[in-house]
Amino acid sequence: VFGLSSVAQVVLGKGDFGQQLSINLGFGIGVTLGIHAAGGISGAHLNAAITLTHCILGNLPWRKFPAYVIGQFLGSFLAAATVFGMYYDALYDYTKGNFTVTGPTATASIFSTYPAPYVSLLGGFFTEFLATAMLLLGILIIHDEKNNGALKGTQALVTGILVLGIGLGMGLNTGYAINPSRDLPPRVFTAIAGWGTDVFTAGHHWWWVPVTAPILGSLAGALIHKLFIDFHNQPDLEIGNEKGQPVVETS
Repeated sequence: VFGLSSVAQVVLGKGDFGQQLSINLGFGIGVTLGIHAAGGISGAHLNAAITLTHCILGNLPWRKFPAYVIGQFLGSFLAAATVFGMYYDALYDYTKGNFTVTGPTATASIFSTYPAPYVSLLGGFFTEFLATAMLLLGILIIHDEKNNGALKGTQALVTGILVLGIGLGMGLNTGYAINPSRDLPPRVFTAIAGWGTDVFTAGHHWWWVPVTAPILGSLAGALIHKLFIDFHNQPDLEIGNEKGQPVVETS
């Protein structure tokens, strides 16, 4: 709701009620509050790509995967419906009732991501892949208690800042979906609400990229963390032994 409404305000306000920074801040704040709301209940699984990665790594039982993804998709779909209802009058005034995906009064991008006109499908895929890899790598670093993780209680805020940073530096090409749960359900909603099937064909059938690229990027981020950080974190006993302190081995 925070993210989509910030996009709606910037687009429908024609730049008089915010700029790109407003969108980045809106999504960062939304992520922070989402983690606070669901962190103690589910670990705040807000991203299907990250949930799938945790299942593959064995950090989350596969039996929880369908429930988490259904929850993510339902929440995102309802968020799109909520923002649509809140800004319906503004949408109608801005478009004169003609909801389009492209053109001078295009509004579909309020709800889902679309590539910039100059971006190739491969370039857009790489952008989403890299941005999600940075997202997952950042999340693992923030929660890495063996390393220099974030202070207890600040993880939600720092993760929100991480999302803000991704938006500030990697949002130009594709709008940084970095999450199938954030992009696909609102796209389905717009198809139902009046934008039609163009939401799936626009941008050379772009819709599948924000679904697949974040999954691969999330796995790549986990691999980078494992190879270059986690493997090099020595256990406390080993560090103690290097300092000349006695180490007691127990069975």
